[in-house]
Amino acid sequence: MEQQLIEFVGNHPELFLALAIITGLLVWNLLGDQITGVKPLLAQQATLLINHDNAIVLDVREENEYTQGHILNSIHIPLNTLSEKIARLEKYRNRPIIVNCMSGNRSAQACRTLKKNGFEDVHNLKGGIIAWQNASLPLTKGKNNSK
Repeated sequence: MEQQLIEFVGNHPELFLALAIITGLLVWNLLGDQITGVKPLLAQQATLLINHDNAIVLDVREENEYTQGHILNSIHIPLNTLSEKIARLEKYRNRPIIVNCMSGNRSAQACRTLKKNGFEDVHNLKGGIIAWQNASLPLTKGKNNSK
């Protein structure tokens, strides 16, 4: 069996490399949040955190996405400007921060940026605004909230 595996790898290195990459990505997808210390939240859990723990919501989508519909009272800082505008969040350092985007990918990046900058209680809205809408939770429309 071991000899056959070695022979297979020798004959098909590209397939073995693809398997290794896919396995690595799956492990990162499953354990990435735990490794980085970011806590994923379902939409219902986010509402509890907002209502009971005075959490703030940070929306990292682009302006056109934000104006089409966002969580009430969310702070809008697009992901590509977060590093330079992180000082806007300084007054919220001791509060839970729920980060959202459209699907949860950009917000995961933003969560890592916040963690690197010393924000401790950082949560990623799992599934983003799509999951929020699928949970029949409300969105508000309008311009950028400049809290």
